[in-house]
Amino acid sequence: MTEAPPPADPTGPARPTRRARRRGAAESLLSIVLVLEAMSLFFVMLVVNGRDLLPTGVAFGGGLGAIVLILLVSRTLRWRWGIVLGWVVQLGLVACGLLDPVMYVVAALFIAIWTYCLVKGTQLDRLNAARFGPQP
Repeated sequence: MTEAPPPADPTGPARPTRRARRRGAAESLLSIVLVLEAMSLFFVMLVVNGRDLLPTGVAFGGGLGAIVLILLVSRTLRWRWGIVLGWVVQLGLVACGLLDPVMYVVAALFIAIWTYCLVKGTQLDRLNAARFGPQP
């Protein structure tokens, strides 16, 4: 007869813990701007549908697709190409002005906020890198 294996340790083997990646100020601020844009795009979608500017399926399908795309772009901001995609999102918001001219004003406000957050966030990241050294 074979002997039963010893009981397993309930705490399990010690795993090396991985430190969470620190997000920079620019990445955090820009992702907040994109999430706010996604939330405002939800209301734009409702306005476009309510004013019958597009068929219902196109308004909701395109709007929800754009919202998901913006939220995905907000997760790529740690890389330089993610920032470029963020600028493309800003241009897409300007293009929404073709459906409703009020969106030109909304797009201008979001572009101003995006630019400010990019400049100030980059300045804060440089200041923190000089003060504390590069973060892992």
